Amino acid sequence: MEDVMETSNTRSEDGFTQVIRRGGRRAKKRQAGESGDEGHMDTVGAQPSKRPVFPPLSGDGLLGEKEETRKITVPANRYTPLKENWMKIFTPVVEHLGLQIRFNLKSRNIEIRTCKETKDVSALTKAADFVKAFILGFQVEDALALIRLDDLFLESFEITDVKPLKGDHLSRAVGRIAGKGGKTKFTIENVTRTRIVLADVKVHILGSFQNIKMARTAICNLILGNPPSKVYGNIRAVASRAADRF
Repeated sequence: MEDVMETSNTRSEDGFTQVIRRGGRRAKKRQAGESGDEGHMDTVGAQPSKRPVFPPLSGDGLLGEKEETRKITVPANRYTPLKENWMKIFTPVVEHLGLQIRFNLKSRNIEIRTCKETKDVSALTKAADFVKAFILGFQVEDALALIRLDDLFLESFEITDVKPLKGDHLSRAVGRIAGKGGKTKFTIENVTRTRIVLADVKVHILGSFQNIKMARTAICNLILGNPPSKVYGNIRAVASRAADRF
């Protein structure tokens, strides 16, 4: 047996050549990448990355020299309320926010723009939201909260977006939202801590994000035909859970 093993070894050494296994394309790419990385690592030393330091910009730097302007269109049915409450709108926009405001009689737009006295970057957006809320039908006192607080928003939608109603069915949906003497609307406002305006088939809600969500859910349920008593119970339960959470 030993003689046989020795002869086989000699044959393998003499008669056959050693075959080197060659890899496919993936192996070649892998080898080329490793060799390239090694060469790159040899030539370029490891340098620690530095965080960029940006100094804080002042309000003047953010505003720049160019004046920004916002225009809010006034519908015909809001001319008289705007004329009666003009000083209540003019005073906080000019004195507190440092902006310039005027009513353009030709284009029927309220124009607001920045000036040298404007210090806050978000003043123009707050003023535009404040004026827009008044134009939509909110009281000036309620709309002023958009200037004083940062976490208040406006949301608008149409009743037909929830359910495609027509004729008397649409009128009944509006009646369910308002209630007798506005009772249902006032109840939703008080429970969800929002302000709601019903303008024909449009619904406008003013409040914080979470409160707007609760009020919108209640109004959508009324549009879909749920009785007010059931809607009251649902929003009170949601409001109590939200209060317990905070």
